[in-house]
Amino acid sequence: MAGVLDSFRLDGRMALVTGGTRGFGRVIAEAYAEAGADVAICSRDGDAAAAVARDIARTTGRRTLGLRADVSDPASVDGLIATVLDRFGGLDTLVNNAGVNIRRPVEDLSEQDWRTVLGANLEGTFYCCRAVSRHLKERRFGRVLNVSSMMAVASLAGRVPYTAAKAGILAMTRTLALEWAPHGVTVNALCPGPFLTEMNAPIMENPEQFEFFRARIPLGRWGNPPEIAGPALFLASDAASFMTGACLFVDGGWTAQ
Repeated sequence: MAGVLDSFRLDGRMALVTGGTRGFGRVIAEAYAEAGADVAICSRDGDAAAAVARDIARTTGRRTLGLRADVSDPASVDGLIATVLDRFGGLDTLVNNAGVNIRRPVEDLSEQDWRTVLGANLEGTFYCCRAVSRHLKERRFGRVLNVSSMMAVASLAGRVPYTAAKAGILAMTRTLALEWAPHGVTVNALCPGPFLTEMNAPIMENPEQFEFFRARIPLGRWGNPPEIAGPALFLASDAASFMTGACLFVDGGWTAQ
């Protein structure tokens, strides 16, 4: 009889992680491969994606793919999904992680700034979900993990495009959970707080801003990227098989205040 720890394994699974060359994406891709999944990652930098995929294959022994794709371009996404399905023979786990942030007061934001942030975060999540929809429904099984943010519910000044995108991802997650539940597909959101990732480099390099965040985190410190691996693995695994339409906050207690 399988034990509880076996329910966290991903043996036989085929996963795609967007934005998988660094930060959360790489951590999640590595965790899934360690848990037994074959993993594809994508990035706008195809060479970087291929290099990271080789590293993961070397350390885990799993089959990996590193592909170039721009998730804000629907044609690029359709090509990405077609390639993964062809090379892996299927796909059952999707992590929509790719994203960018532009921090400025609203009067200093251009239309292109707005399009860039929503394109990578919100539209990219939509395009990827749409592209895998028929396949997952036909398989009658799937795990979709959308990376939102604590900023979906607890905002800060200067984040208009980012908070709009992340709140949209949270709403999209709940709607897709209802659409896909009859087909055995779960859809959940992961909402990280302040983590020491490349995206937050501008804050980390500013001592005053860094301390502003640290002082408001009940646990008293920023998160380290490897700390996202467990929650992401849980949501993709059978341990979360009765969980859909949920948002799992990993924020050091920020949103508990």
